[in-house]
Amino acid sequence: MRNPKYHLYLTPNERRTVINSLIDLRSDLITQGKYTDIIDELLIKLTKAKVKKVKVKEV
Repeated sequence: MRNPKYHLYLTPNERRTVINSLIDLRSDLITQGKYTDIIDELLIKLTKAKVKKVKVKEV
């Protein structure tokens, strides 16, 4: 069975916050001497992800 794909729509500010949080988490893991492979993969995926403009209707 295939793993489902999820799409995440973020504003530029939210995207920046997520990337900064992952960098902070990576730094904490490095100081603890733990592996950072998963965090590195997430950072690469986030930075290479296409930016798509989506219209949002406000209620």
